[in-house]
Amino acid sequence: MMGQFSGVWYRSLVILLFLGLQFPATAARGSRSDALQHGTSGTLPHFLQEPDDAYIVKSNPIKLKCRARPALQIFFKCNGEWVHQSQHQSQEHTDQGTGLKIREVMINVSRQQVEDFHGPEDYWCLCVAWSHLGTSKSRKATVRIAYLRKNFEQDPQGREVPIKGMIVLHCRPPEGVPVAEVEWLKNEEPVGSDGNIDTRADHNLIIQKARLSDSGNYTCLASNIVAKRRSLTATVVVFVNGGWSLWTDWSACNVRCGRGVQKRSRTCTNPAPLNGGTFCEGMSVQKSTCNALCPVDGGWGEWTDWTVCSAECARQRSRQCTAPEPKHGGRLCDGAALGTDNCTGGLCTQSLEVSSDVALYSGLAAGVVTVVVLIVAVTLYRRNQSEYGVDVIDSSALTGGFQSFSFKTACQGNPLLINSSQQPDLTVSRTYTSPICFQDSMDKELISQEPSLFDPLPDLKVKVHSSFMVSLGVSERGAEYHIQKAQPQTFPRGLAPDYSGVGLEGTLRGRREKTLLGPLAPSTPFRPPLRTAGVFGHAGGRLVVPNTGVSLLVPHGGIAVDTTWEMYMVINQEDSSSSTLSEERQEVLLSPEVTYGPLGLDLSCPVAMTIAHCAEVAANNWSIRLKRQTQDNKWEEVMSVEEESTSCYCLLEAQCCHLLLEHPGRYALVGEPLSQEAVKRLRLSVFGSADNTNPLGYSLRVYCVDDTPYAFQEVASAERVRGGCLLEEPKTLLFRGNSLSLQLSIQDVPQFLWSIKPFTTCQEFSFSQVWASNQHPLQCAFSLERYSPASSQLSCKISVRQVKGQEQILQVYTSVVESEKEVVPFFTQSDCTITSQMGSRAFKIPLSIRQRICATFDTANAKGKDWQLLAQKLCIDRNLCYFARQESPSAVILSLWEAQHQDTGDLDSLASALEEIGKVHSTHSTSNRTSTQTTTGTTTRTTATLGRSTEELDAEFT
Repeated sequence: MMGQFSGVWYRSLVILLFLGLQFPATAARGSRSDALQHGTSGTLPHFLQEPDDAYIVKSNPIKLKCRARPALQIFFKCNGEWVHQSQHQSQEHTDQGTGLKIREVMINVSRQQVEDFHGPEDYWCLCVAWSHLGTSKSRKATVRIAYLRKNFEQDPQGREVPIKGMIVLHCRPPEGVPVAEVEWLKNEEPVGSDGNIDTRADHNLIIQKARLSDSGNYTCLASNIVAKRRSLTATVVVFVNGGWSLWTDWSACNVRCGRGVQKRSRTCTNPAPLNGGTFCEGMSVQKSTCNALCPVDGGWGEWTDWTVCSAECARQRSRQCTAPEPKHGGRLCDGAALGTDNCTGGLCTQSLEVSSDVALYSGLAAGVVTVVVLIVAVTLYRRNQSEYGVDVIDSSALTGGFQSFSFKTACQGNPLLINSSQQPDLTVSRTYTSPICFQDSMDKELISQEPSLFDPLPDLKVKVHSSFMVSLGVSERGAEYHIQKAQPQTFPRGLAPDYSGVGLEGTLRGRREKTLLGPLAPSTPFRPPLRTAGVFGHAGGRLVVPNTGVSLLVPHGGIAVDTTWEMYMVINQEDSSSSTLSEERQEVLLSPEVTYGPLGLDLSCPVAMTIAHCAEVAANNWSIRLKRQTQDNKWEEVMSVEEESTSCYCLLEAQCCHLLLEHPGRYALVGEPLSQEAVKRLRLSVFGSADNTNPLGYSLRVYCVDDTPYAFQEVASAERVRGGCLLEEPKTLLFRGNSLSLQLSIQDVPQFLWSIKPFTTCQEFSFSQVWASNQHPLQCAFSLERYSPASSQLSCKISVRQVKGQEQILQVYTSVVESEKEVVPFFTQSDCTITSQMGSRAFKIPLSIRQRICATFDTANAKGKDWQLLAQKLCIDRNLCYFARQESPSAVILSLWEAQHQDTGDLDSLASALEEIGKVHSTHSTSNRTSTQTTTGTTTRTTATLGRSTEELDAEFT
């Protein structure tokens, strides 16, 4: 069709030229008219724009353009044939400078046209322009279909080269039109050419001298206007072969006398083998024989002659240790080298005795005077000190009358259930700022001693200060002790802590009080707070409120150098739930209210607080929030556990919650049930004791408290006062928020041996009592009576169940006779430990390893922040924005890990996480060996150190 139209146009032009020859006058007039419009008669068309070579991408047509001056007409000719006029798009305008006509023509070429053309050369097009004097042709423009095949003709191959060796990676890109350009990537970052790296040599990558930093994953990237193609990744490992260091000096001979052995050593550290490099060949230790000279003991020579008798009636003689002389470490001669004798035949004897008596009496007189002076000085000093109050610091009293106990005995099974035939002594009370776990025979001997243990310190107060602790010889891990007799609120001058209005009454008990803790009675308007305190410095430490599940970790470096803070933690026992909880949200207090301070505390990194809670969080039926008390005693919401926050961090676990806090104050966890399936854990326990008013009576008391160590501690303290016995190991009941009550019943009581009060076999607590039981434990009592004094055993079951909910059975089997009764020291908990630890003893991770981990993972790399990967492997992978704003994210992550594992102290999980991190960068390569070695250079050394014993690490890094 195109050929036919071209032929028609060609014939039409010939006819027009022929008619122009037949009518010369008309043609002449026309030529003059055209000459005026198109210029002088000697000008041929000149192309201002010629068609360019083009590529068709996918199915998009391309445009070819021509522009000429002067031109009557412009037509395209493709592959030798004229393009139809209807396919031309023409524009015409006049050049303002020359007045000549400029014509512009454009056509579209489709993919189908190019594919349908079959010729010896590529598809081509050119322009033909006509003027009055003739025609002009443009250059040929080729039109090709662009593509890029998928497979590389040659992929780069991995290499292992020694340091300073040459690296050559070959790459032949896939076939394509136009030809693909090649770019090299190292760990997904472009590689540029410099004096050592050349990427311009025929698409190959050449590194003249390999460096350690050249190790990585290299990829060849080919691209053109159609697509980009990636080659297989080639892993390059630059290894270092080991080299020997210089020999050390020869050691001393291993024997003192005779033939022995001496040795010297060298290490493969010059350089150390790296990234799979070969180890040094040869011996690291050399041995050589040696001959040690035997020691020669000295011997006395002959005495010299006596000297002439002196005016003091004495004569002398001497001898020397030269027969033989002591050599090679031999012993010196025994005895005197100078001899003295009376040379007057006894005439000077009386004179000598009188002189000796005078010296003796003079010495005795001087001693008496010295003793009198000392007594007077001590008396004046004590009188002077008494005028200003008792504030004496005596290191001898510390070492002689008071010793800190930091041991912790191992408990087999439940530490609450042990047997003893002796009733506990409730008449002696002692206060331990660092309490002791008395759980074996040795501990019982310590606790059974009379108050003479503390008699040497009747009113002693120990002032703890960073500068003075050194003078007392107290190490950094020492604890603070306040032993007071009458005034619990008296503190040494300058060290009275600010407890922000929290009462301290009852926190320090005297030695002569009758009970250890007060009874637990709901009618008591005020219960003294549980507290602990300690002095911390730059090394950090840990505060623990024993048997409550509450602790505080102060990270290393959180306190400035040469600065100490007396920090404290207080558990509030007042009933403040009305101000803490929101009635609109039906909130429930899930944890104790914990305060830490002082308020002016200035730390450079957050502290980690651990609080136990009683919510069953596995089913996500709770909306748990962290609240803080403001200065006007109102409670404000700090954050929701499920939300992201940069002010604090909350890691919620099944039994407890770990908080990263930056501002001192009082905190508590509250929960809002989202459905009736919300579950609150209750701890059930049964205690028994004889009825004091009835010799045949026996009382069973069942407690339902929140499943937290702190709540059970209150029950244990109350039963300790009553002399009760724990009859069954406490059990956990899941109490649902379905508004149904809790029922308790006693079953299987021997009817012929025991009787129970009527209408008390089944008792019930309402839902509201149980659901809000966080402030006062619920107690249910069953009173039983024996028919005969011969009945000494009691066995029964107590059923505790929620209506349409879970049920637990407490099995009771006990002896009710005083001589046979088993006393259970239930007040001793398995997590009993010292209340404060300072320095490296407070942390599971040694300081040097902690610093090495932080230096490694706080550094940015091509894949982002390595601390994010560390957090992911330690299952701390939410709310990462909080760690991002910290100066050292890795240090804060490790503090949170320390808080999680403060009880177990298992470093294997941390070591496993570090090993897994080393394998992350090798997942994109078929070979994992070399990539793992490159990435885990630091983690391998760290995990190897973590495998050592705690004693070795403490000895090395203290």
